[in-house]
Amino acid sequence: MANNFIDEIREGYLFKGEQALLGIGMLNGTPEQAAKVHIPLKTLNRHGLIAGATGTGKTKTLQVLAEILSDNSVSVLMMDIKGDLSGIAAAGNSNAKIEERCQLAGISYTPNGYPVELLTISNEPGTRLRATVTEFGPILLSKILGLNDTQAGLVAILFKYCDDNGLPLVDLKDFIKVLQFAGNEGKAALEADYGKISTTSTGTILRKVIELQQQGADAFFGEPSFDVNDLMRIANDGRGIINILRVTDMQQRPKLFSTFMLQLLAELYATCPEEGDMDKPKLVLFIDEAHLLFNEASDALLEQLESIIKLIRSKGVGIFFCTQNPQDVPAAILSQLGLKIQHALRAFTAADRKTIKQAAENFPISTHYEVDALLTQMGIGEALVTLLNEKGIPTPLVHTLLLPPKSSMNVLTTSEIDALVTASQLTQKYNRVVDTESAYEILMAKLAQNTADTPNKTSTKPTSKSQKEESIFDHPVVRQVGRTAASILTRSLLGALGLNGRGSKRKSSSLW
Repeated sequence: MANNFIDEIREGYLFKGEQALLGIGMLNGTPEQAAKVHIPLKTLNRHGLIAGATGTGKTKTLQVLAEILSDNSVSVLMMDIKGDLSGIAAAGNSNAKIEERCQLAGISYTPNGYPVELLTISNEPGTRLRATVTEFGPILLSKILGLNDTQAGLVAILFKYCDDNGLPLVDLKDFIKVLQFAGNEGKAALEADYGKISTTSTGTILRKVIELQQQGADAFFGEPSFDVNDLMRIANDGRGIINILRVTDMQQRPKLFSTFMLQLLAELYATCPEEGDMDKPKLVLFIDEAHLLFNEASDALLEQLESIIKLIRSKGVGIFFCTQNPQDVPAAILSQLGLKIQHALRAFTAADRKTIKQAAENFPISTHYEVDALLTQMGIGEALVTLLNEKGIPTPLVHTLLLPPKSSMNVLTTSEIDALVTASQLTQKYNRVVDTESAYEILMAKLAQNTADTPNKTSTKPTSKSQKEESIFDHPVVRQVGRTAASILTRSLLGALGLNGRGSKRKSSSLW
């Protein structure tokens, strides 16, 4: 029985191209050193899933895969939701458990730190990732805001108007100002050239933009925008740079996280050329706590994600989702994931047992394991593994004892993080403040000029006191002042529109 198992694993997990050792196969709970489990670099652009209950070793599996890719000159982008991945930059420390595992696998343990770039889309230390509203475009922005067809059409009109009139849409403040202009002072002009504009639609869109602002989107929209090519860099020693996006506060801001991820994937797809079948990917993304990406996603957003994931592998980009429950990933996307690493699941309730049964049915049939039973019995650092070989055929399911990371499993100290950020070339490039003249400043200047040019006409007809008061308040200048005062009062109450004039483009909202 053991010989058949070893032969099957050897045949199923030995590949012609570049490959890396992931762990060793286990049968009846016993590691078989001769049953080595390799992964082919050629198929890592076909995406993957890493799943399992809390505390089963998912994060360390992410770490091992990132190290394998970096060692083979493949760049990596990791979403650090829990804040425990920064240790990849430091060498690990050997202990009895690590030495025992390496001895079982027949390898020696060599501690090593890796080239790391810390990134952020909030106020965490790191290189700031930003994108402009124009880069999103009307279609993607409408999907993120969850707009209907009528509202999306209005957004398209606003983008067209801005293009025709030289109004750059850099941040949300620009978009809000254009939206308000289209519903008030500029409504007649826009309707003459672009068609009817519904005040109800402009109000609905404004509320949805404010909702996005309340999750900290003001820190993400702006300049300088990030060039995705900077994610695909190779260090001087030939190893791929591991980019760690520190998003420890995204659990309270899932809509912002979804916004960022969709824009990033869309930008990667638009920027990267078609590569066909490559010997190894150019970039691999690891999305930890993947349910945050899908929980706030609308049907339209999920369709967009599904389309990008299906097509982006031909660009040499692989995407790995890490989550507790495989059912957190929509079925249409789950079916696109070639590599599956399933850590242990817990069966505390009837719903848990149903989930385990469904998870077991997603794996190839095995004569060596009772999969549903094994899913609850695996230890920390053990997982069921299956993947696609070079021909696109699933490999045999194998209970795998995974290798330990060579980098540190601890978190970097604050001083170590600050030193890493200070030494970064990307930080110097992207953390500078850029305040160009954009739609907000241009429209504010235009409105101020219109107000200044309005003639101050005085009536010569004798009127009663009440008639004089009515004439004064009907004057266009007075009406403009009244609107401005009302707008200031409204902004004070909402605290979210951020229309504070030039220079506030880079400030977060009061709810950040």
